[in-house]
Amino acid sequence: MTSRMLLRSGHVISMDPGIGDLPEGDVLIEDGKITAVEPRIAAEVDAEVLDMTGRIVVPGFVDTHRHTWEAPIRGCAPNATLDDYFVEVLDTFAPVYGPEDVYAGNLAGSLECLNAGITTLVDWSHINNTPEHPDAAVRALSETGIRAQYAYGSANTSLADYWFDSKIAIPADDVRRMRERHFTSDDGLLTMALATRGPGFCINDVVEAEWRLARELDIPITVHVGMGRLAGRFGMVKQLHDLGLLGSDTTYIHCCYFSEEEWRMVADSGGTVSIAPQVEQQMGHGWPPVMKAIEHGLRPSLSIDVVTTVPGDMFTQIRAAFGGERARVNAECWQADTPVPATMLTARQMLEIATVNGAHVAGLEHRTGSLTPGKRADIVAIDATALNIAPLIDPVAAVTLCADVSNVDTVIVDGTVRKRDGKLLADTARARRLVEESRDRLVAAVEARKKQQA
Repeated sequence: MTSRMLLRSGHVISMDPGIGDLPEGDVLIEDGKITAVEPRIAAEVDAEVLDMTGRIVVPGFVDTHRHTWEAPIRGCAPNATLDDYFVEVLDTFAPVYGPEDVYAGNLAGSLECLNAGITTLVDWSHINNTPEHPDAAVRALSETGIRAQYAYGSANTSLADYWFDSKIAIPADDVRRMRERHFTSDDGLLTMALATRGPGFCINDVVEAEWRLARELDIPITVHVGMGRLAGRFGMVKQLHDLGLLGSDTTYIHCCYFSEEEWRMVADSGGTVSIAPQVEQQMGHGWPPVMKAIEHGLRPSLSIDVVTTVPGDMFTQIRAAFGGERARVNAECWQADTPVPATMLTARQMLEIATVNGAHVAGLEHRTGSLTPGKRADIVAIDATALNIAPLIDPVAAVTLCADVSNVDTVIVDGTVRKRDGKLLADTARARRLVEESRDRLVAAVEARKKQQA
């Protein structure tokens, strides 16, 4: 029997050019798939009707790069630069992480995403210290019901071993095991990628081995490049090009210090770009290159990166990118005494970047990112009656520049309601207890390790 849900009378921002915006519109969902988006859909007698009056209905946000495992150590490095982060997080907390900590982090972290209207997540999981760690990560993702691409990364038991000309490749046999056990289909809520470290961090033999492995298993590749005082100098994309490894299956994260040649290489190879604007400005990666990507014909996406240092919601990232990019352009134009260009970022562009562009970068645009009939129903409703949004004049501006997590009223993933009337339909008390227990365990382990090393 077909399961139907009808979202009635919301202000629909579809992000589909053929449908556009509907000041009052309905969305029909059948068996988890969007089947109609129209001004008025005849009531289905067997449909569950959700009243969207006073709500702005948008596609779910897509976070294309988050180290979800770090949720138990949220806020541990508020003043960190990127160099500090490597020491304070990867060389301090990561080595003492157990599988139970990864499970707690991914459980609480993906519920945090859903609560904030993020329906799709690329989980950049470079915490695979044992084979039990990735199993724990995937188990948590599957329990929350989020749409996620699990990006299998390296272990993090030693900063020297894994991030300075590393000679240790991601264990191919365990990646194959995970592919066979958890990701036999590429059509489910959970899919797989490989989270590689790349040139500059690894010797060429390791880089080539990891790229070969991903392509053997037919899974996408995601890699940090062009960021900060150190990695910004590696010319990582040029090195990948010289190794013959560039391809359309690769997402490049940050990209703050690309040469023009490297931008052309990414664009010409069909690669995609993920930008983490709050982290990049705050931790010294460089200016978020949103307009640089657009100017080179790319469709940039947004990501949170690390909750050790920044908030975990997409509203923050939208504003950081929007404000940062416009501040950069305004300052350059002031110095040159020229008018600002007509290509300045707009609020609608930012919503596109946070939704349909994110789906494109995650390789899921055929499935999510816009309210298009035929796509899966990943939908968010924003309460536009709240005092920080009302009165409504520009619904796109309301979402991108006014709303916050408290306004996320309803979240639907693959046709299943995960948040309703502002409350997650999950055992949040258990998730909080587990992540707090993990925090206590990790802090104690770090203290014990310091005493042993003293």
